[in-house]
Amino acid sequence: MRVERDAAAGVAVVTLDRPERHNALDLATAAELAACWRGFRYDDTVRAIVVTGAGEQAFCTGIDRDADVPQPSSPYSIDDPLLSVGPKANDLWKPVLAAVNGMACGGAFYLIGECEFVLAAEHATFFDPHTTYGMVSAYEAIAMAQRMPFGEVARMALMGTAERVSARRAYEVGLVSEVVAGGGARDAAVRAAATIASFPTEGVQGTVRAVWSAKEAARSQAMAQAGALVALGNAAGSRQAELFAARVRGGGFRTR
Repeated sequence: MRVERDAAAGVAVVTLDRPERHNALDLATAAELAACWRGFRYDDTVRAIVVTGAGEQAFCTGIDRDADVPQPSSPYSIDDPLLSVGPKANDLWKPVLAAVNGMACGGAFYLIGECEFVLAAEHATFFDPHTTYGMVSAYEAIAMAQRMPFGEVARMALMGTAERVSARRAYEVGLVSEVVAGGGARDAAVRAAATIASFPTEGVQGTVRAVWSAKEAARSQAMAQAGALVALGNAAGSRQAELFAARVRGGGFRTR
């Protein structure tokens, strides 16, 4: 993970820097992200933040498949390292904008779900592979239900790897606020962040908090059930691995 600061503009850019793994999050990177958001709470030189992924292929593809996350035996408990990767989970109320290049899928929605708004490159795509691999999409679907119409969330979650949502379609349904030509999503997000950072930060943070409070109760209630649904509904790890190994590489899906 890389963090760049522009003290004059009051903007920081957080870049997930594992392009060889499609910017998937291992346990170390997840912990780094959480520490980064907590640190920004005390850094008055940073008034707005952009989060993006290195390279053009992916913003983030969620948890790294090679990460070993031991689980408790109780179906009512689950250990999920991605629950703490977002800014709101770390009590950061400075505005965070997401700049999405390439794929954003699965666990990426933990992060996107806690950003104020999303800018996407024209070639960006969004999808949720959980059901294809015998897993419950709970936290991801709940996060997206705060940003997209019910039917669009349900379709994306249930269609798994068979479909990808294009940047244009994501814009039409409200997930993305701006589609940017070429590789300009990061620069466009930085410009927007600099504008926001130029305003009095108390008013900005209060506005962020007010907007989030509009849906926070429903989101909290839904999230409280997610762990049990995942623990009860996920296929065994060996079955997940079997399904993942059988995936079609480089195709087998339609983009809408």
